[in-house]
Amino acid sequence: MKKVHTLTAPLLFATTAMLFVSGCSTPPPQNTSNLCEIFNEHRDWYDAAAKVRDKWGVPIHVPMSIMYQESSFKHNARPPMRWFLGFIPYGRASSAYGYSQAKTVTWDEYVKEADRFWASRDNFDDAIDFMGWYISKSQRLNGVSKWDAYNQYLNYHEGWGGYKRGSYKQKAWLVQVAKKVDNRASNYAAQLKTCEDDLKRGWLWRLFFA
Repeated sequence: MKKVHTLTAPLLFATTAMLFVSGCSTPPPQNTSNLCEIFNEHRDWYDAAAKVRDKWGVPIHVPMSIMYQESSFKHNARPPMRWFLGFIPYGRASSAYGYSQAKTVTWDEYVKEADRFWASRDNFDDAIDFMGWYISKSQRLNGVSKWDAYNQYLNYHEGWGGYKRGSYKQKAWLVQVAKKVDNRASNYAAQLKTCEDDLKRGWLWRLFFA
């Protein structure tokens, strides 16, 4: 009996831990087309986005629009698996992962430069801070305004070097995606103006006056 208990205890612990982690995963917002509804559903996301705005000087609607395009706000998003002959898996298109779809090499660069060695790509606060860092660096390296969602997305997708070389000019589909990101960012910005005063208020005010 004692031997069986010793063997099953680690399995029980692992199962419990997996259930705990999955239970803590934040589901994507129900209405991703409206930034006010996104932040009303996930109030802590607004706090994290506001911190990024204050820290990196990045307007909230830009990284939120890019994040929607990259992951649809799914914490564990990753590129689809590639298949050989239709049934043999041979890896994914890239190492992109998480809310921001940051590639491992770029994420490691962020972790080192921003001194955030505890950061995780499937944590919203960390992912949007990464995006603030990236957008800020795109301005510094390529002179792209932090408010320019169109060119910021092209930087984000192609990398700083690729954008500088104009690699996106040969990708008509990517230019169309960047236009969608820019349009969504404009909508998000307009929506945020109508609800940000309420989002800034604390839970105590909302409890008694909302």
